[in-house]
Amino acid sequence: MKTSISKQELKTRIDLNFSRLSGDPYYQIGDVFSPATYAWYGDKEGRALLAFVSHYKISGKKIPCMEQMMEKMPEMLNEKGYLGNVAEALFQEQQLSGHSWLLRGLCEYYEAFGDEKTLCLLQTVVENLYLPTAGKYHTYPIDREKVDRGGVSGTELGNVGIWRLSTDVGCAFMAIDGLSHVYKITRDARVKALLEEMTRVYIGIDKRTLRVQTHCTLSAARGMMRMYSVTGEAMYLDGAKSIWELYVLGGGMTYTYQNLNWWGRPKSWTEPCAIVDSLMLSLELYKTTGEETYRTTAARVYQNGFSILQRVDGARERAVKAALTSELLACFAAQLAQRIQRYFGGIRIAHARRQLVRLVHQQACAAGRLHQPVHRYQRIKDVVVIAYDHV
Repeated sequence: MKTSISKQELKTRIDLNFSRLSGDPYYQIGDVFSPATYAWYGDKEGRALLAFVSHYKISGKKIPCMEQMMEKMPEMLNEKGYLGNVAEALFQEQQLSGHSWLLRGLCEYYEAFGDEKTLCLLQTVVENLYLPTAGKYHTYPIDREKVDRGGVSGTELGNVGIWRLSTDVGCAFMAIDGLSHVYKITRDARVKALLEEMTRVYIGIDKRTLRVQTHCTLSAARGMMRMYSVTGEAMYLDGAKSIWELYVLGGGMTYTYQNLNWWGRPKSWTEPCAIVDSLMLSLELYKTTGEETYRTTAARVYQNGFSILQRVDGARERAVKAALTSELLACFAAQLAQRIQRYFGGIRIAHARRQLVRLVHQQACAAGRLHQPVHRYQRIKDVVVIAYDHV
């Protein structure tokens, strides 16, 4: 069925977003820069700046911390012009991943306000942090011990060769997203060559065998789509399509259109970061190709996987946080079963309730809240997962 997203719903969500970004201490100048002990250099700062600029673009309202952050940024950088320790003998994939978000935030700020100092900042990050990795991505370790470790934010695993690796496996390739935006602005041939190298290597990695993180992979695919829009080179579109197909059909997405944090690990969880990635990637593929499958997937991700994640205070939460007691499961299932009957008419409420209890139980397994494998259940038909088909 098709339904529209009302302007009032979007306005409410945007207002909640402003309230969160402008009022929560986490996004104020005293806390927006991470402490030196946080190993994801550039990650929080970049995501915050990107959120501030993105909100300005959709609403015309400036989050107060945005300008304060840009004023303070130069004094927070190291002598090479980026955050954290100076990378010398080792390439730290968490630092490369985190600074992809910083590049995205700086690029959006530059495009919105035309500030030349910001352009200088982002070019310095590329020159001193990313260009030294050119010619090295083919050495990224893929023949290594598979570990089932790593929290919500990921932790450093140790050194292999010239790489300091993360439990968020593959996150070094997150930077395809940030670097693609840099290339869109600067047309630097060296950045393009690096992106070609990173894309070819990452497309060739067996992501299920290596158990890479879905979030960094979908972000890399979004960067490939940006490169395709700029260059028209088929390699980037083909790479993004292959990642989308692996994610949707190859064990990256749950039955409720959310993500599993890694491929190949039964004890995992879902996270809004990758859910947003999957929504954006599906929309970009639809706009580029016109193929209906991408639009339908985007609509179902929005309604089933994404829209439920915004709390009343405007914050997001990790998917399927509660709903594990039998009482809550029964209540949720009964309410949703009644909605389904209203829409589809022919489903018996008792049958729908049983299916939905299984559905939420499966999702809880995927979130790591119950210790049973996700593949225990067969895919539940679209009539049970309400399939809104409007974007």
